[in-house]
Amino acid sequence: MKVDDAVPRPGPRWRGLRALAAAAVAVVTLVTVGLVAVGGPAGPSPAWAATVDVGATYVFVNRHSGRAMDVYDWSTADDAPVNQWTRNDLAVQQWQFVDAGGGYYRIRSRHSGKVLDLPSAADGTQLVQRTDSGAATQQFRLQDSADGFVRFVNRHSGKVIDVWNWSTADGGVLAGYQNLDGANQQWQLVRLGGNPGRTFTNPIKRNGPDPWLTHHNGYYYLATTTWNSTITMRRSATLGGLSTAPDQVVFNLSGRPNGCCNMWAPEFHLINGPNGPRWYLYYTAGQNVPDFNPTQRLHVLESAGTDPMGPYTFKADLGADWQLDASILTVANRLYLMGTYNAGGSYGQSLFITPMSNPWTLSGSRVRLTSPTLPWERQTHPVAEGPEPLYHNGRTMIVYSASACWGPDYKLGLLTLTGSDPLNPAHWTKKPEPVFQRNDANGVFAPGHNGFFTSPDGTESWIVYHANDSAGGGCDMNRSTRAQRFTWNADGTPNFGTPVRLGSPVAVPSGE
Repeated sequence: MKVDDAVPRPGPRWRGLRALAAAAVAVVTLVTVGLVAVGGPAGPSPAWAATVDVGATYVFVNRHSGRAMDVYDWSTADDAPVNQWTRNDLAVQQWQFVDAGGGYYRIRSRHSGKVLDLPSAADGTQLVQRTDSGAATQQFRLQDSADGFVRFVNRHSGKVIDVWNWSTADGGVLAGYQNLDGANQQWQLVRLGGNPGRTFTNPIKRNGPDPWLTHHNGYYYLATTTWNSTITMRRSATLGGLSTAPDQVVFNLSGRPNGCCNMWAPEFHLINGPNGPRWYLYYTAGQNVPDFNPTQRLHVLESAGTDPMGPYTFKADLGADWQLDASILTVANRLYLMGTYNAGGSYGQSLFITPMSNPWTLSGSRVRLTSPTLPWERQTHPVAEGPEPLYHNGRTMIVYSASACWGPDYKLGLLTLTGSDPLNPAHWTKKPEPVFQRNDANGVFAPGHNGFFTSPDGTESWIVYHANDSAGGGCDMNRSTRAQRFTWNADGTPNFGTPVRLGSPVAVPSGE
């Protein structure tokens, strides 16, 4: 099977994409597990880059696209194409190495029992699966690339498995091509832990808007908007178990003069303050008047110890005017309060940042960080809110929610600190396109107001967010909490993929 007879190089290549059936999706930070580097630097000379475990199961994730090697449409037939798809760790993406001798392996699908086959030496030959015959077209060795990535070199042709046309799309074709060591030819071997095949389904909480989730000391902790006078939290040893875990009240706001009611957007951060490590729980609350009212303020609680469920005591009000969606940014060991306020004029509802001297005390003036200026930030209503910190490989970012939460196009945007001063708006760069948004095919609308957490073993990055089941959903308690893995682009920015359809199986976090 040939992808293209005319193969221009070294620039972009044409690709033929097949439509793929919907699959359960979840994405994750890429990690190399169980690999031992024994070869020299990458290059045309042979080098065996890893000692693989023939008893283990792996997922192969492409360095360029962040997507996994996947059997087309869950096929079990000979000559079914093998392409790339958003990682989900299901059997269709699970592979095992079978020793073929001389440093070569046959690579068997756990789903179909068939092996990878590159049936021709011609550039652009589609990668397929076939019944294991031991043929040289079914044998591959691993060759070193930088940073622990490897290339699959075919014994028959000497060609490597290549993401055709540098695609980053689900369904991007995998084909044989000359060995150029491009990022689209480099793969990370992710060894699955002790729970391959275990899954959960979203939502992890119905009626759970504005979620914040943390894994701490063996448990997941989840808090969401209650829209009443209580702050509640759920705890579970498994992510899926949060869906049935009871809500436990960790603080009651009744009687507080500046914030008795309408509790929104709780977040709890473990910060080493003057009294040692404590959980600081930030939230929005106001007087008992209708939603979107001028009495909403930011407040913070402090825990007595290091249990996320408290007990908590009230610590401070944070500001004296209308503000929403508190979160904490840390840059160079300094704390900053982030949130949302109405900047007035043409700015509208904007993101702000304020320096702090400790987790409950503001120490400087509020600075407007960014406003909803782009068309996709102004759908239904111009809004920039819900700023959340994200750190990766020395890069500091803010993921925020844009457009009206009561419309179907609520979505996520990205700011990156490209200078040194987080209080200088000019030192932040806004990505011109959204990074996570509605997906009509999966029935996910208005995904936003997110948080981040890591898997129990620390190897995977996860996003938690709320969304609606229909385009007619509103900005109310009917929004549900969902979670999925994400990975990272080559430039260090997050790749959140596509919002997962409710009820689709999602592989549980690594180490759970």
